[in-house]
Amino acid sequence: MRIVNLEESAKAQALEKLIGRGASGYGEYEKTVQEIIADVRENGDAALIAYEKKFDRCDLTSKTLRVSGEEIREAYAALDPALVEVMKKAAENIRVYHEKQKKNSWITTRDDGVILGQKITPIAVSGCYVPGGRAVYPSSVLMNIVPAKVAGVEKIVMCTPPGPDGKAAAGTIVAADLAGADEIYKAGGAQAIAAMAYGTETVPKVDKITGPGNIFVALAKKACFGVTGIDSVAGPSEILVIADETANPRFVAADLLSQAEHDPMASAILLTTDRNLAEAVSAEVNGFLKTLSRREIISKSLEDYGYIFVGETMDDLVDAANTIASEHLEIITADPFSVMTRIKNAGAIFLGSYSSEPLGDYFAGPNHILPTNGTARFFSPLGVDDFVKKSSIISYSKEALRAVHEDIELFAKSEGLTAHANSIAVRFETEG
Repeated sequence: MRIVNLEESAKAQALEKLIGRGASGYGEYEKTVQEIIADVRENGDAALIAYEKKFDRCDLTSKTLRVSGEEIREAYAALDPALVEVMKKAAENIRVYHEKQKKNSWITTRDDGVILGQKITPIAVSGCYVPGGRAVYPSSVLMNIVPAKVAGVEKIVMCTPPGPDGKAAAGTIVAADLAGADEIYKAGGAQAIAAMAYGTETVPKVDKITGPGNIFVALAKKACFGVTGIDSVAGPSEILVIADETANPRFVAADLLSQAEHDPMASAILLTTDRNLAEAVSAEVNGFLKTLSRREIISKSLEDYGYIFVGETMDDLVDAANTIASEHLEIITADPFSVMTRIKNAGAIFLGSYSSEPLGDYFAGPNHILPTNGTARFFSPLGVDDFVKKSSIISYSKEALRAVHEDIELFAKSEGLTAHANSIAVRFETEG
C-alpha cells in the first residue's frame, strides 16, 4: 500500500477520489436507469421479467417471480444446519440491539389547556433490496428486515437477484425467512427498485426501500426517492483505521483487506503516527495478498483507493478521520475510548484490537447498513427510526388560544399571510 505523509494536499486529493465513487459520479448511467424505471412503471411484470432475462439470464413468469414455500424449504435443506444456527444467533443479537432504539408516542399537558405530543406509527410496507452479484449477503438480509420487524412494519417485501436457474441464493432466502420477510421476489438491479417503488401486477408498491446494491441500484433508489422513501444512496464500502505504535500490524492489515475485498471501488485507509507501523502493515498486506481468494479485487481496490497516511499527532489523525467521515472506523490505540470521544463523523466505530469490522458485519447486533462517501456527516446507520413515521399532536383549548392569538396573527401578517392570521382571528372576532 502507498505510504504518504498526512498533509492537506494529499488528504484533499484522496478525499476527492473517494467521493467520486458515489452515485453522483456516474451520470452516464442515469439515462439507462431512468429508461428501466419508466418501462417497469408502464409495463409492470412484463418489463420486470424481460429485464431479468436480459440481466440475470433467467426465465421467469408472473407466477414464478415470488419465492414459493417449496423454494424456502429447499433453501433450508441446501444450507449447513450449523450456518442456520449462526444466522439465528446473529438475528437475535440484531433484534436485542434494535429493541433498545424503539421510541414510544408521548403526550404532555399543561394547566392552560394545551396538549402537545408525538405519535409514532410504523410504515405499512417496507421493501428490502439484497444484492446477489459478486457475493451473497444473508447478513444484509438480517440487517434490513429485523429492524423493520422490531419497528412493527405490517408487511416486509424483499427483492434479490436470481441466478440463471431462476433461483435466489439459499442463504438469502433462509435469512429472509428467519428475519420475518412476508414476501420474497426474484428480481435485481434497477428493475427491482422500480417494481417496489411503483408496484407491478405481482410485486406490491412499498412505502420505503432500504438496502445496498450496485451503482444501478443506487441510482434507481435516488431516482425513485419521493415516490417512495429510501434509506440512503449507498456507495462502495469503506474502512478507516486509526492506529498507534501499540497496534498489531497483522491485525490492522487483515482489517483493511476485509473491506477491500468487497469491490474494486472499496476504500481502505490507515491513519497512524508511527511510520514503522505503516511499513509493517504494508508488508503484511503484501503477504496476505498471496493467499486470499479475492486478491484481484483487493489489489484493484488498494491501487485506486488504498492509503496509509502518516501524521505527526493523534489530533492530526482525528481531524482527518472527521473529514473523511468513513463508513467503518476502527480505533486500535493505547486508549481507544479516549480517541472515540473526539470522533464526530463515522458510521460505526470499532474499539480495540479485538473489535474488528467483520464483527459488526455479521454478529454483534448494531446495523451494518451505514452511511458512505462522507455522508456520515449527516446520515446514521439503518435502524428502527427508518421504519416509523412521527406525527405531531397539537390541541389548544379556547382559553389557551385566546392568550396567544394576537401573537400568532402578528407573526402571520409579518410574512404577508393574511389568511393564516384570519384563521386565528375569526375565533375571537365577537370578543372585541
